[in-house]
Amino acid sequence: MTHHAKSSPPWDAIIIGAGASGLMCALEAAQRGLRVLVVDHSPKPGRKILISGGGRCNFTNLHSSMDNYLSHNPKFCLSALHAFTPWDFIALLEQHHIAFSEKKEGQLFCDNSARQVVQLLVDQCERSGVKWQLACQVNGVKRQGEGFLVATNQGTYLSGALVVATGGRSFPKLGATGLGYTLAKQFGHAVHPPQPALVPFTLEEKSYPQLNALAGISLDVIVSLDEEISFQEALLFTHRGLSGPAILQISSYWQSGRSIQINLLPHLSFFDHLIAQKSHNPKQSVPSLLNTLLPRRLAQWIGQQGEHPHKRIGELSKQQIQQWADRVNRWQITPGGTEGYRTAEVTKGGVDTAELSSKTMESRRVAGLYFIGEVLDVTGQLGGFNLQWAWSSGWAAGKALRSVVANPPQPSYS
Repeated sequence: MTHHAKSSPPWDAIIIGAGASGLMCALEAAQRGLRVLVVDHSPKPGRKILISGGGRCNFTNLHSSMDNYLSHNPKFCLSALHAFTPWDFIALLEQHHIAFSEKKEGQLFCDNSARQVVQLLVDQCERSGVKWQLACQVNGVKRQGEGFLVATNQGTYLSGALVVATGGRSFPKLGATGLGYTLAKQFGHAVHPPQPALVPFTLEEKSYPQLNALAGISLDVIVSLDEEISFQEALLFTHRGLSGPAILQISSYWQSGRSIQINLLPHLSFFDHLIAQKSHNPKQSVPSLLNTLLPRRLAQWIGQQGEHPHKRIGELSKQQIQQWADRVNRWQITPGGTEGYRTAEVTKGGVDTAELSSKTMESRRVAGLYFIGEVLDVTGQLGGFNLQWAWSSGWAAGKALRSVVANPPQPSYS
């Protein structure tokens, strides 16, 4: 892939960011005949796509709907998701013979490698005439007439339209910055404070002693937040706290200081089970019973937390049975915090959508300025929803760019 010097006449559109949304936008715009330049500080496009889905790219979810996204403006995502659906992206992959399969509940993954998705997008972009300026640092952007002047460490570029596809702050090791938020504020857009999302929790040792001894244990649980929202997925104990899909999902809804509730045996009422065992197996202890139901180390740890760990089940009062049941079916935990952007899969918050068109992603404040993908205040749940938002929002902007450039805003003579 070669670098290209600044062009004259100016570009129809400059896209800042060569991630999922930026690549989709570039492809769609270039296929419609626009002269498109993609600028990115990374030396290679699509780096976050490459690590998605454990390297196999969980590229969409068949069940993508408004309910799978967090936003201060919940309905904003609807138009784009309906205009470019999971089936549209599937058609693109099938057209280029990329094999994929459904892992669970609508989550689609490449059978081979995420590299196939990146290569497909890059090849199609280049075939359509997209040019690249990679390993290129954006130093500033300003309005120039009815267009935009983008100053970089490799030169200055002029375009009729500007698309901000910079992503969020997650994965700083890949070079994530807050550039998109800075540009939004510069042009008068509000930004909801960014926060790490889809991120593991940390637990304080003094509150949960010896919990790090459980590191590596994984089991299917139901995690809930104040009865408002719950997820049934795998939980993973780590040396720092809690991770796994169930925890990542609930983390996007969690706020500091709130407790979460974990049902370690989602398919069993431990209260009813203990009542039954009181009749059928009264000499057994609760910890030994737990050994038959949970991973051994976890059963031992829970047993040590009880007030009467060596008491036989037959000797337990109804209140003591309820205490044990709550410890297993309604375990209350207050996370100390999260692991932050370092391990967060996405960034929650971002550019307020109130002053953007939900059909085109264009600013209502500044003609020709677009925001797409993760930089927006639209955050998907785990399972392919964030990449689907990238494809849908990128496609919406790419499709709309033509009319903006072909019909530039007319001067007002009032």
